Amino acid sequence: MAPRARSICVFICIQALALWAGRAGAQAPQAARGAADHGFSRERLARIDAYLQESIDSNRIAGAVALVMRDGAVVYERAVGWADREAGRRMTPDAEFRIASQTKALTSVAIMMLVEEGKIALGNPVGRFIPAFTRTSVAVRADTGRRIVPASRPITIRDLLTHTSGYSYGSDSLVAPLYAARQLGPEAGFGGWYTADKEEPICSTMETVATLPAVRQPGEGWVYGYNTDILGCVVERVSGMPLDEFIATRITRPLRMTSTYFYVPAAARARLVAVYASDTGNRAMRAPEGSRGQGHYADGPRRSFAGGAGLVSTARDYARFLQMLLNGGELEGARLLSPKTVAVMTRNQVDTLYPQKGIGFGFGFSVVERPGADNTFASAGTYGWGGAYGSTYRVDPMERLVIVFMINQMPNRSDVAAKFPNLVYQALLK
Repeated sequence: MAPRARSICVFICIQALALWAGRAGAQAPQAARGAADHGFSRERLARIDAYLQESIDSNRIAGAVALVMRDGAVVYERAVGWADREAGRRMTPDAEFRIASQTKALTSVAIMMLVEEGKIALGNPVGRFIPAFTRTSVAVRADTGRRIVPASRPITIRDLLTHTSGYSYGSDSLVAPLYAARQLGPEAGFGGWYTADKEEPICSTMETVATLPAVRQPGEGWVYGYNTDILGCVVERVSGMPLDEFIATRITRPLRMTSTYFYVPAAARARLVAVYASDTGNRAMRAPEGSRGQGHYADGPRRSFAGGAGLVSTARDYARFLQMLLNGGELEGARLLSPKTVAVMTRNQVDTLYPQKGIGFGFGFSVVERPGADNTFASAGTYGWGGAYGSTYRVDPMERLVIVFMINQMPNRSDVAAKFPNLVYQALLK
């Protein structure tokens, strides 16, 4: 072969090899790249790999995406198992998950943005923005079974942010028949929170909630329920735009969260994971269609933008949102909140009302006050929450950590998500 021909051949081979390596690298997970530089042991992170794979092999979960960041850098990322086992579609890092109550964090941020702008005060009565809440009622137990009494005071924005308004999801036996009669509570999917199948806007649904009784007087207890959905309606009334538009223009677009929305666009349908359910033997089986299974986030009315449980997102997108909070309200030049606002949001605001000792609740997040109280190795000050489909997240300011674990399994009897944080912390050595 002539020298020039040999040179051309070598050049082509080198280019082809580089292209192949680039493609392989693009598809490979980012886990452990630079982990040692951020205080993690690569060998100990490998324990997570083994555990997640065993969880797939034993069919406790069908698939998951796990993501850990420290100081804004990815130190662990894995996509394991199936996005849709029956269709033969593998899980990928950009898979779309129904995040249910992880939506609450974004709606809480939206409210605090309006507080910063002077459009809302934390002590404002909700009835100022949604007149149906001007006078509310409370169900109490009586010799005759149930008695409805007036609320002792107006419900405030602060009550809703901290889940101390007294409103549940209407599945409590005391009020369940009243909510079921209005297609809420036990009639609204698992737990009463599901509204994606409704033809009406979220404000209409929340106006119906206002006519139904709460289960505690305002400020007297921590009750998990429609609080953040009511706040979503407040955002709409104050901003003059639908909640999906507010979150898109004010939060997700500035943070470049390109795969977070209330309903999946047609172009992204192939990335939406299937919902699975734990059977009585703790095995993941495909969930049925409808509100108690696959839901209506791809094919549905697309009318109800539920601030408490409506979003679809990816682990990467949600980690960007959490990194903004860890940074004190800013990410890559996009500032959503001031550091002082984030500091207040992520501190206990309910004294001892939260039912689990050693844990408090801020404006949208649970907060670890005593390390170990949440059964993890998280530092004091760690905040987070999770979603009904099994996803969960934590932000540990002391260790500068963001931890995201995404699955879509409901009901979920596995403890994989619960164990994941401690597997992360055991690999953190510096």
